[in-house]
Amino acid sequence: MISERVQIARLFHRFSFGPKPGEFSRALKNGLAAASAELLTVPPNDEGLKSIANPTLTDLGPFPAVNSPNRKVFDDAMRRQRHDLTLWWLDRMVLADHGLTERMTWFWHGHWATSIGKVEYSFPMYLQNQTLRKYALGNFADQSRNMMLDGALQYWLDNGNNTVSAPNENLAREFMELFTLGVDQYSEQDVKLVARALTGYTVARSSGTVTFNPKKHDSSTLNILGKTSSFTAEQVSNHLVAQSQCARFIAQRIWFRFISDTAPLTYDNPLISAFADRDISALIKSAGTGAGISNPENSLVKSPVEWFVAVCRALKVTPSKVSKPDQVINFLDKLGQIPFVPPNVGGWPSGEPWLTTAAAQYRLQVAQYLLTQGDLRALSSAPSGDRYFMIGDLLGVPTWSVRTARALRNVQGDPTRLFLLAVSSPEYIVSI
Repeated sequence: MISERVQIARLFHRFSFGPKPGEFSRALKNGLAAASAELLTVPPNDEGLKSIANPTLTDLGPFPAVNSPNRKVFDDAMRRQRHDLTLWWLDRMVLADHGLTERMTWFWHGHWATSIGKVEYSFPMYLQNQTLRKYALGNFADQSRNMMLDGALQYWLDNGNNTVSAPNENLAREFMELFTLGVDQYSEQDVKLVARALTGYTVARSSGTVTFNPKKHDSSTLNILGKTSSFTAEQVSNHLVAQSQCARFIAQRIWFRFISDTAPLTYDNPLISAFADRDISALIKSAGTGAGISNPENSLVKSPVEWFVAVCRALKVTPSKVSKPDQVINFLDKLGQIPFVPPNVGGWPSGEPWLTTAAAQYRLQVAQYLLTQGDLRALSSAPSGDRYFMIGDLLGVPTWSVRTARALRNVQGDPTRLFLLAVSSPEYIVSI
């Protein structure tokens, strides 16, 4: 069993994006029960988000011909919208007073991994992001139905080319394997039948609008995982989510991303029963208060975006307001993770892939840049002898190793150097 200080730190770093200045200290004073209740329950309003306007994104229409006089204007608009969309979401992650909704939106983005690299248009990616946020802590059946007919996902997985005369299996396969059931929980025949049930939908790529053409839909009676019916896309989604394996699969995904990516979810873990009604909020509360969160073995590595956002929160840095906002995106590109650009439909990796020597060097560069933009006045104005203790509370780090503690104590006379070493330390990069 780990200490309350460690458990509270885990709640901040796993179910939010790390504490803002003063939050960790206040949570320690209030105790674990109060911290759990606060961090795992979304309030009706979030003052931190009120200053963020939604990006101005529009349907830019079809690509003009390469040599068209309108092509440069179009390309510039595409780049500007993509830039604004990325920084808008980073701003939300950083400025939210209550980080759970944005953290869950980030999780679902990796779960329903869709890349703007193929979609290209920002507007449908924005609409998908809003859908993920709307259902981030709602009912998974509702989320799945809406994602099944999401324009960006439909285009990403080629379902606009899925017709009764030429079925395309991409969305059907990934919907079962990666989104609802997991591997080896269906047959190849099930893939073919689900694909037939998903025929007839077309996507307007630039707007993300999905329309249904009954003439291109296979309306025949199909037997999918024990149920015989003439399925619509929504009915297929409901049927797959209702499978008992869905509860185990989604609980496993939450366990893997929030508790441990090395220890397996046990067969009788309470997370599974907590998700019996497909209530995502109940599942998250079970994860945040269960035995797994207090097991000292269950450490997790911060992904680049999670680390970046946590540093920004500690420094009061708004990504879109830095001197060179494009530099933010360039840094994240070097670190290997940019919102809206997962590497494939399986999403981003976890754990050790983020702990390379190159990644450590890039993190140092990013931290140095953010320090030039951030607010360290509270740390700088404190007596030198207090800074070692302050830096742990500022960052929500429960304890330092002997080696890290020695390094931090040696530089506590230099607040900038102290912060730089702390956010580059193993204890900050890994949620111990």
